[in-house]
Amino acid sequence: MKPAISIIIPVLNEAGQINSRLQVLQPLRKHCQVLLVDGGSTDGSPLIAEPLVDRVLYSLPGRARQMNYGASQVEAGLLLFLHADTLLSENAIDLIVKAVAEGFSWGRFDVRFDSSEPVFKVIAFMMNWRSRLTAIATGDQAMFMTRKAFHDVGGFPDIELMEDIAISTRLKNIGKPCCLHEKVVTSARRWQRQGIAKTILLMWRLRLAYFLGADPAALAQRYYRSH
Repeated sequence: MKPAISIIIPVLNEAGQINSRLQVLQPLRKHCQVLLVDGGSTDGSPLIAEPLVDRVLYSLPGRARQMNYGASQVEAGLLLFLHADTLLSENAIDLIVKAVAEGFSWGRFDVRFDSSEPVFKVIAFMMNWRSRLTAIATGDQAMFMTRKAFHDVGGFPDIELMEDIAISTRLKNIGKPCCLHEKVVTSARRWQRQGIAKTILLMWRLRLAYFLGADPAALAQRYYRSH
């Protein structure tokens, strides 16, 4: 039977958490195809993931490249791009199917962090509010779209950073997003490791530079240099 949704997970060196994250998806595999796209992990991530997904695919590194390659191998007419450190709610798939049935060609979830620190509630609120205001989604919000919409906009631009913002901008031209209030849970590890204020300032600067026309490859160097 054709799956309702193909879930595409780009991965690079996630051995420490990939098993627990994929275990959560196991009940969904009755109706969904789960594809893991590895970008050259050196920690055994693909071997850990293999029994827990429908296919492990291999591509050149780069989240956009990995997600585009995954999208070229799907069986379903709906695509869900899920970061390895993001968890879906139990009813996420039903909500996506309902949104598309109502006429939306793409959308995303609200997000919350896996930390009880009050500051992360504020950050999540601002992320969700900004996304509704601008109709721009981030990868942490578990973006979904029809396969037709994905192909109509040419997939994710092959850039080193801001691929989620870039495809959102393209998708806005074919229809408004479905901004679901249901929350996915994403990891706060990057913020905690680098420092909350430092991470916020870095992302603001990078996004401003991107909108002003900076080269995404140069921005990626700045981003990964801080990690």
